[in-house]
Order: sequence, then structure tokens, then C-alpha cells
Amino acid sequence: MPTITFVRRSLTPTQLQQAINYIHTHIDRDLSLIELASVINISPTYFASLFKQTTGISPHQYVIQQRVERAKSMLSKTDLTIADIAFQTGFSSQSHLNQQFKRITGMTPKQVR
Repeated sequence: MPTITFVRRSLTPTQLQQAINYIHTHIDRDLSLIELASVINISPTYFASLFKQTTGISPHQYVIQQRVERAKSMLSKTDLTIADIAFQTGFSSQSHLNQQFKRITGMTPKQVR
């Protein structure tokens, strides 16, 4: 009886780096799964699955985390309004930034500033 072996699939280090570089370059835009998957030429569903297996989080959650990190940096290094920072980091609104920022950091953008 042949044995069935499970092959753990994940993104190659190069594919992961290409996807992450793309996310960081276009963090201010609305990034779709289709767009991210096209960077490394695989289907969106397969990309989402491999990205999660490789990083431990979904592409969407990764993007949100990176947006919050960028916003956190901008809060301390610029005098931009929180609404401007929300816009420049790809959030749909200041309240969306506030909600995700508090969820990830435990503080509001205003508290960080």
C-alpha cells in the first residue's frame, strides 16, 4: 500500500519578499487579494492560503498591521492630522484607523501622539 505524504506548501522566500515589498510600496492604496496574488503569478485563493501558512496571518491582517505600524511612525515623526495619516496609510477613514490602531496597539492614535 503506497504511503501518502503531506507536503507542506508555503511561499518561497523570494515570493514572500516580493509580496511584502509590494504591500509596503502600495500601503496607501486599497490592496486586493487579486492584486497581491498577481505580483507572484498565482491565484488569489492559493496566495491567501500560502501567505497564511508562511506567515501565520492572513494577507489582510498583515496589511492592516503594516498600516498601523506606518501610522504609528507618522504620528511621532510628523505634524499631519490623524485624518491625513489615516488617508496616507490606506485606511478608509479616521475611525477605521482608530478602530484598528486600538485593536492592535491597545491605544488610540491620539494617545500615541
